Amino acid sequence: MSYLQHPVSEDRPVRVALIGAGWIGSFHAESVAHRIPNARLDAIADPALPAVEALASRLRVGKISADPADVISDPEIDAVLIAAPARFHSGLIAAAARAGKDVFCEKPGGRTIEELDEALEAAESAGITVQFGFNRRYAADFAAARRLIDGGSVGVPQLLRSLTRDPGTVAGIANPDRIPPGTIFLETLIHDFDTLNWLNPGAVPVRVHAIADALVAPDAKDGGLLDTAVVTVTYSNGAIAVAEANFNALYGYDVRGEVFGSAGMVTAGGPQATSATSYTAAGIGADTVRLNVDLFHDAYTAELAHFVDAVKARRAGVPGPATPGPGGTDARNALAVALAALRSAETGLPVDVASVAELRAAEPEFHPVGDGA
Repeated sequence: MSYLQHPVSEDRPVRVALIGAGWIGSFHAESVAHRIPNARLDAIADPALPAVEALASRLRVGKISADPADVISDPEIDAVLIAAPARFHSGLIAAAARAGKDVFCEKPGGRTIEELDEALEAAESAGITVQFGFNRRYAADFAAARRLIDGGSVGVPQLLRSLTRDPGTVAGIANPDRIPPGTIFLETLIHDFDTLNWLNPGAVPVRVHAIADALVAPDAKDGGLLDTAVVTVTYSNGAIAVAEANFNALYGYDVRGEVFGSAGMVTAGGPQATSATSYTAAGIGADTVRLNVDLFHDAYTAELAHFVDAVKARRAGVPGPATPGPGGTDARNALAVALAALRSAETGLPVDVASVAELRAAEPEFHPVGDGA
């Protein structure tokens, strides 16, 4: 099947349609509209039409719809940015692929391995670019840690750690009944699972053991809420990793990573807004970050800029970025760990990842000398 493939050039930027006008979709829309010179936000779709209208008015976007199919089928659209609820991700990827559109999709790529595989097969058949929103790879400190690992600074990875503590309030979690079961694994810790996979290059996760509970909002546990979790992941190279998450860190948004190896250790992340620290009679203090779009502002922008560069290169028939964005293998590996963790938390037993999916390591990355992104 042939698709209409617009050439892109300095005179014609990559025309992007946003699907999903919620919190993160709105932020991505602002990035495309204002922070990425080679892209143009051309359309927005979401069943919540008032939200679409408000966002489109603010960003001066002319094409809007309550139906994602309208923007996917638009012959003027080059790429779609999927920020809809997770249950729609795989179907939207497949639909975009069939229409010949390149895809940036927020995590997770799907809710099951089977539906994600169908989407990835459609993308491969269409020959499109697909990138997933694992933004920590684009944070300066996490990217620097990966370069140090690639350069041999830590030797052979032996112990890894990644954590996500969402900012909270003294009142606890607002509307815990609106958090779908499994969210802590499929939508929160999936970032940590991808980070651990990425910081242990060449290895794949082989066994997962998870413990989870509702410690922040115990009354919501009967409805399926889990708000606190610790997951141990064993890798094919023998490394042991720990991922942890909590939905109510009173001191701010806290994301960290660590790799300890035979030759040393690297760390990345933290809740501090800046490196400035006060030392007064009241004690030692530092400002902290409260929103994901503040902590990862530059990373969110960089991942979309990377995607746009890859789309431009593919459509122009020239080599793309030297380092590939997180693709189907990465999304599949992270999802497999998340599903194994969910099963382990339910049974209380370790779960072999092979019982969820057969995995392969992602392709090695190439970092140009002096590359700081």
